[in-house]
Amino acid sequence: MAQAANTRTFNIPPQSLASALPLFGQQSGRQITADAALVRGLSTQGVQGTMTIDAALQQLLAGTGLSWSGSRGATIALHRIGQSSDSTLQLDPVQVQGYPVPSQAMIDNIPAPYAGGQVATGSQLGLLGNRDVMDTPFNQTSYTAKKAQDQQAKTIRDVLIDDPSVRSFYPDGSTGIDAMYIRGFSVLDSPMLGGLQGMAPYLSVMPEFAERVEVLKGPSAMLFGMPPGGSVGGTINLVAKRAGPDPLTQFTASYNSTAQFGGHVDIGRRVGPDKEVGVRLNGVYRAGQTAVEWNSDKRALTTLGLDFRGERVRLSADLGYQYQFINGLIPFIALGANVPVPWAPDARSNPGGQPWSTNERKDIFGIVRGEFDLTERITAYATFGAHDYRNGQFGVFNVAVNNASGAATTTPRTQNIYSTWLTGEAGIRGTVDTGPIGHEFAFSATTLQQDQGANAVNGTAYATTIYDPLIVARPNLANPAANKTATSTLSSLAIADTLLMADKRIQLTLGGRLQQVRSTNYNVLTGAQTSTYDQSALTPSVALVVKPWSNVSLYGNFIQGLQQGIVVGPAFTNAGEIFAPYVSTQFEVGVKVDWGKLTTTASLFQITQPSILTNVTNNTQYLGGEQRNQGLELNFFGEPIEGVRLLGGAMFLDAVLTKTQGGVTNGWTAPMAPSVELRLAGEWDLPFVPGLTLNGRMVYTGSQYIDATWPRRSLAAWTRFDVGARYTFENPGAKGKLLVARFNVENLFDTNYWAGGFGATTLSVGAPQTFRLSLTADF
Repeated sequence: MAQAANTRTFNIPPQSLASALPLFGQQSGRQITADAALVRGLSTQGVQGTMTIDAALQQLLAGTGLSWSGSRGATIALHRIGQSSDSTLQLDPVQVQGYPVPSQAMIDNIPAPYAGGQVATGSQLGLLGNRDVMDTPFNQTSYTAKKAQDQQAKTIRDVLIDDPSVRSFYPDGSTGIDAMYIRGFSVLDSPMLGGLQGMAPYLSVMPEFAERVEVLKGPSAMLFGMPPGGSVGGTINLVAKRAGPDPLTQFTASYNSTAQFGGHVDIGRRVGPDKEVGVRLNGVYRAGQTAVEWNSDKRALTTLGLDFRGERVRLSADLGYQYQFINGLIPFIALGANVPVPWAPDARSNPGGQPWSTNERKDIFGIVRGEFDLTERITAYATFGAHDYRNGQFGVFNVAVNNASGAATTTPRTQNIYSTWLTGEAGIRGTVDTGPIGHEFAFSATTLQQDQGANAVNGTAYATTIYDPLIVARPNLANPAANKTATSTLSSLAIADTLLMADKRIQLTLGGRLQQVRSTNYNVLTGAQTSTYDQSALTPSVALVVKPWSNVSLYGNFIQGLQQGIVVGPAFTNAGEIFAPYVSTQFEVGVKVDWGKLTTTASLFQITQPSILTNVTNNTQYLGGEQRNQGLELNFFGEPIEGVRLLGGAMFLDAVLTKTQGGVTNGWTAPMAPSVELRLAGEWDLPFVPGLTLNGRMVYTGSQYIDATWPRRSLAAWTRFDVGARYTFENPGAKGKLLVARFNVENLFDTNYWAGGFGATTLSVGAPQTFRLSLTADF
């Protein structure tokens, strides 16, 4: 109870320490005393999130050489490390009124940042609500908006670059999506927004509206339900920004090589007698030529986050629009059968592309939520969301390489696509005690309806090469209207109970979800119904956390993932047979250690994913294939030394085809699954140049097979280095506010390499050397 009373929510942006201290006094409810000369000329990286006053002071004073005393009382005194306070200046406190948010709530209950500010102390865990990282029986990491901003991330995949279990491979400006692999399995689903499937912008997401980018490794059917794309390797969730207790007006101007300019405005306000109403507006526009020949990328984003904090009621809404127009698309590279992997072409040359290839995307999305505290320990909630996506493509999207010299053919195409989603969820979360055992229980009901449509027209094929692309005239192709191709509904009921024993040192979670999948497919030309699907599956889960010491967590889990089964096509003897959803299964054990300012984790996992095979004897399809991924993950994050922040880790993966057609390839390494992934990123606040921070990153991906044919073809291992710098100084035009200049270089040595793909027909080249420059001003 004492720790809860000493916990506050802080929202103090980077600025001079002299101007930050009064804000800290207001938000902590404490008097701050400090010698004016002691804080003169010092700056702070700020404090964001809900945490104890001691933890907030530690972040606020990081790198200043100052310490404090008296944080448990009404007055806090600052002094130099190793000295006591004497001559002081007292700053008056301002008490901030607000209503307490119970631990089981989700609105306005975001976990605080960890030491260093790049990673949060916890994440949203779907059905289970918010969980501290040490109480989470899974490998989950939550990256902060500060990391995304300092990194100058353009998409969500940029934010996740430091996670060794997550691998992306399509560069900006390509026809691909923010495609990723997690734990060696492809993730085809877009990120969730606030735990809801289908609500974030489709295919590629700008990160400026996200307060957190969370990644959960492994299947998650019990926690989040079945994703529309059936991904089992992991789940990505976005948490939208909210207005903090103090006014925020921030503008960032940016420039990316070669000639891409942009701007981002971030405005937050709270109004009302108790600041119970919050408004957060983010607007982004970025356009211009990229580092790749003919390729330009125009993006725009507008989001509005609203929230209301009542005594027992909390409401929120997230409304957004995202637009993207790419000209001079970078196409996929497809290798023909038995064609050796050629040398990676110059990434700047747009291998096989055309100046007139375009891709236009539009997303409109919105979510409204409500929470009501039935009691102090039980909260009911409901949410509703809608999302409309439109995509028009014209040009060259795939280049088929015919030999090792890079000779290729390609076919221009025009295509229109749409998808709409409607989703809803209602449930209850709460805590109860039954003698020596406590319970954190949850129940939810969800539904997600998706309608899809598409249509395409192909042009005339022509010959080209990936090393010296042939420029041809823009063809005259019809622009077909997208016709309905499928509709599906995913509904589920889920329940979970976490049993808390031995003062929460033992936490056993039991849960399950009953998932129903209904879908109908249509002929794209005639609109006639071609197949229907109606199946269900139950996915139980068991997870355990044991804390032998307060800073050590041992955990294990059994959890499953779901993919929609197929309806056997007319070419097979068992045509029309409907397969139940495929169930993938994960077993995982791990250990997490919080060393104070550095957290390390180690995880061992096994995931088995089933697949369809064909019995050539009787020409039937059956569920008999399997891929098994076993791996070891090592992760670390935090600020082990004052002014030095580390982030990264390693994944060692053994992905094997265990059940294949006729057993011919049993025991083979699975395609697109490197055995080693390494990430090491660091920041250093130079003590002899106040305000200057240097950063660097190393990304290593091991070699990977691209298919399961003989002779086996593979992509070579590659290593990429990134460097950068950040300088924080006082804004001369706004007293007490800061300016932050950032400069980052990706692919420092301009290395050409095959980054990866979904297989031999969707390969891509890594992005060329690119630099990013920005200036952020607070007003």
